[in-house]
Amino acid sequence: MTQYEKAVALWQDKKIDTDAAMAEALNSYGIAFAYHSGKLENPNVTYHDTREIFDHDGVSAYTGDLRTLFEIRNARDAYEAFLTAFQNKRRVDTVLVKEFHRLLTQNTYDTRRWQLGERPGTYKKHDYATGKEEIGAPPEDVEEEMTELMENLADFPSEKALTAAAFFHVKFENIHPFADGNGRTGRLVMNYLLVLHGHPPLIVHEEDRRAYFDALEAWDVSQNLQPMLTFLQEQTAKTWRKQIERAEMRDS
Repeated sequence: MTQYEKAVALWQDKKIDTDAAMAEALNSYGIAFAYHSGKLENPNVTYHDTREIFDHDGVSAYTGDLRTLFEIRNARDAYEAFLTAFQNKRRVDTVLVKEFHRLLTQNTYDTRRWQLGERPGTYKKHDYATGKEEIGAPPEDVEEEMTELMENLADFPSEKALTAAAFFHVKFENIHPFADGNGRTGRLVMNYLLVLHGHPPLIVHEEDRRAYFDALEAWDVSQNLQPMLTFLQEQTAKTWRKQIERAEMRDS
C-alpha cells in the first residue's frame, strides 16, 4: 500500500458525516491549509499570524500591511463556510464557488480592479491573462465555461474523487473566472469536492510551488492531467504523513 493509499484509508476509517466530526478530524489542518494557500500568492503571509487569527481572531505586534490581515481573516471565514457546507452536504456548483470566492477576497480587491467594476463573488468583467501561457477565458465566456465545468462534475464515483478534483482544479485555473483570488478559491473548492466524496483534503505546500505550477502548466499546454494527479497524490501523503506514521507505530 502506498503512502497515498494509507492516507485515504485512514481518512475513510473515520467515517466523517458532520461538521463537528470534520472539524475534529482536521484539527490544525485549517490553519496549515490557510497558511500554505495564502503563502503561495502572498509572501507576507506567516504561519504565526495565521494561527493567531484562527485561534484568537487577531494578531499582536503586527507591522505588516492590512491586505494580508484581511486575506488571513477571510481564509478563516471561508474555512467555517467549508465546514457548514459539508454539514449541509451542499453540492459543488457555481453558487458555492462564488460564495467561497466572496469570502476569500472580501476587502482585498485593489483600487484599480474596484474602479473597473470588479467585485468579490462575481465573475470578472475584464480580461486577466495569467501564467506563462497567458491563460484565462474571455470574460464573456466565463459563465458558459463554468457551467459546463460544473456539469462535468455532476456525477462521478467516489473512487474517482482525486481525478475529478484534479480535473476541476486545472480547468478552473485555466478558465480563471475571477479578477483575483482564483488560486485560493480553486484550492478550497477542490478540497471541498474531495471531502464531499470521502477523500482526505490536502495542502498544496508552498515549498512545492514549482511542481504545482508545472502541473497546472501541463494542462494549459497539452491538456495532460497526469502531472496534477500525481502531484495531488504526493501532497495528500505529505499532508497526512504524521498521522500515517502514528498509525504505523500503533500497528507495529
